[in-house]
Amino acid sequence: MNEKLEQLEQRYHELQTKVADPNIVSDIATYRDTMKAISEIEEVVTKYRELKHVRKSVADTREMLASLKGEDELRELAELELADLQAKEPMLENDLRVLLQPKDPNDEKNVVLEIRAGTGGDEATLFAQEVFRMYSRYAETQGWRAEVLSSSASAVGGLKEVIAVIEGQKVYSKLKYESGVHRVQRVPATEQQGRIHTSAITVAVLPEADEVEVQIDPKDIRVDTFCSSGPGGQSVNTTYSAVRITHLPTGMVVSCQDEKSQIKNRAKALRVLRSRLYEMKLQEQQKQITEERRSQIGTGDRSEKIRTYNFPQNRLTDHRIGLNLHQLDRVMEGKIDDIIDALIAHYQAEKLKGDGRAAG
Repeated sequence: MNEKLEQLEQRYHELQTKVADPNIVSDIATYRDTMKAISEIEEVVTKYRELKHVRKSVADTREMLASLKGEDELRELAELELADLQAKEPMLENDLRVLLQPKDPNDEKNVVLEIRAGTGGDEATLFAQEVFRMYSRYAETQGWRAEVLSSSASAVGGLKEVIAVIEGQKVYSKLKYESGVHRVQRVPATEQQGRIHTSAITVAVLPEADEVEVQIDPKDIRVDTFCSSGPGGQSVNTTYSAVRITHLPTGMVVSCQDEKSQIKNRAKALRVLRSRLYEMKLQEQQKQITEERRSQIGTGDRSEKIRTYNFPQNRLTDHRIGLNLHQLDRVMEGKIDDIIDALIAHYQAEKLKGDGRAAG
């Protein structure tokens, strides 16, 4: 590991020298690529330099201890400092092992977020709307941009379905563990007896694919147009602006009616179709991985019940990692960093364990 870290530090130094060259600064494309290369290894190099500093401090403190004869007070302080430094060293080494793990190539991507009401009728549609709001609020705190591609409202003001694209830095890396069944337990507003009901929605987080990764042959799709409609089937406009695209080889169907322009709706529908086809491609690749490996990295299977939102107890439970948070009110306002961070840490640790077993 140390040899690899030394190579990365040398590479970082070379890139820093390169980016200071006036000829590079004036070449926009080369400057951008160089800055991107720096950003990809900067965190590792910073952490490695911190580790080297700690190691040097450990050696210096030991040397100092050896020279302190009969100075009990100073020896005590030095021993405390040495203990603190020795505790930091393995933590930094572990952080570096995580950072040196092969990156998920999709981590940098934008995502297509799909939320659908499941069991629970109107209550499920209301919860779907609240969860979409939760993710939208979280996106705002991250400096991301959320755009609705398609939505279907319920008669009570909830969402039967919503599909949105979230754009920004490393969106997929943060949201990729959100796919699955989200269950809610609470007393619906319509419940006269005060009984707690259980409803569920499904969340799917797809890495957005670009045209190079998934090419759609025009001969492979059928495009139908129809009038947009609102809740209850009422007509929203009398022009055929809504678009339904059927991918003939797979039978996959995507509809979009949020825009008044048929061209815009078609572009949005293709965006969703491309991401679904990309996910299908990823799943086919994943089938080739052993069952043990798949359990180590997590599949993000959307059929799996991953989380329960218990409103009477103000509690959120993530069943995959045994996380319980008694701050559901804050979570629903988009403050989900603690959940996201805990999931990332868990799956990184599982991956490290798996790699350790494979090495052994």
